[in-house]
Amino acid sequence: MTPSPDRVVLVGAGHLAHRIGLIAESEARTIVQLTMSGVTPAAGPTLNFTAIVAMLRDVDLSTVRSVYLVDDRDEVNLEFLVALLSLDQRLPVVISLFNERIAPHLQAANPNVRVVNPARFAAPTFADALVAPRIRTRTHPAPSAVAERRVTGAIDPLITRLSIGFAAMLLAATAYFHAAEQLSWIDALYFVVVTVATVGYGDISLRDSSTVSKLVGIGLIIGSTYFIWMIFSLTVDRIIKRRAQLALGRRIYHDRNHVIVCGLGRLGYLVAEALLARGERVLIVESNEDAPTIEHIRALGADVYVGDARLPRVLQDVGVMRAKALYSVINNDFANLEIGLNARTFIPDLRLVLRIFDDAMAMRIREQLDIQLSFSMTAIADEPVYRAMPSVAAAAP
Repeated sequence: MTPSPDRVVLVGAGHLAHRIGLIAESEARTIVQLTMSGVTPAAGPTLNFTAIVAMLRDVDLSTVRSVYLVDDRDEVNLEFLVALLSLDQRLPVVISLFNERIAPHLQAANPNVRVVNPARFAAPTFADALVAPRIRTRTHPAPSAVAERRVTGAIDPLITRLSIGFAAMLLAATAYFHAAEQLSWIDALYFVVVTVATVGYGDISLRDSSTVSKLVGIGLIIGSTYFIWMIFSLTVDRIIKRRAQLALGRRIYHDRNHVIVCGLGRLGYLVAEALLARGERVLIVESNEDAPTIEHIRALGADVYVGDARLPRVLQDVGVMRAKALYSVINNDFANLEIGLNARTFIPDLRLVLRIFDDAMAMRIREQLDIQLSFSMTAIADEPVYRAMPSVAAAAP
């Protein structure tokens, strides 16, 4: 059967799939939309793959002209691609993959497959927003006078109390042995220190002393052991935690005229990379310490602070008051909006660039909240992804 010139298979149910569907419908093309919700859950991947193959067979691929695999998850797009190629290798396919490393392998295996990264299309627009003109529509409130005080650098009050108690015990023991054993002040202090340190030189001992002095000596040994180990344990714990915090980039930054990027996901990484390539000083805030791109972006020259950018304390730590701009490109519209408004409480005229999935919502934010630089990644990428369809080549052997 001859393929229909206007019949297109669209896999996915996210924002990008929706917008590509709208473009196709505007060109009077018939959309056959498939999602993972149409696949019966199974115990293993083989049965799941079989269900996908059955779903594609039901579409009757012989009547389809092209296929768009644009689910938000790479693994879904890959699974559909393998199933599709097992049925028909002649169909031109556009597949959305944020993992660009595997693109050459897929395209080499079948010339009818075109791999695209929606974030790659959108990143230049976000990077250009750093110098885009802004038109203020309203006056913003003055910066908040309330600032959170950092306490991470303060001495643990328990360590302070233990140290004071330990010193008091040493002084009391020194005074006792000076009076009870007729030792000079320096000899009494020497004896107390030797006892506490468990050195045991034996030049001064309590062998012939009174029972009370021996009990005081026992109490000194037990008490000093308790104080030393408590102070030592708490101090080591504090040092380790502090080093862990520094390893996560959690410190106070004193940069000026830098760019803060909140979110090191698919889009955030590419935006940060583009800004670094333009010579900008970039400081990234990422909540996931296991994000796979952290070390790579550090190697490119960016600082990374692992923490929640929605917290005012975190924005203070990364120097939002002295920043040139703040990007929030987390995969959550309301988190991006919250971060942007929190940053504005520190510096009302700060340049804010927000990622908003819904283009209509982005427009409302620009109108109602005067955040002029809010963009939808899918609204930027939909047309390039739609037009990336390759021309039909010979089938792979």
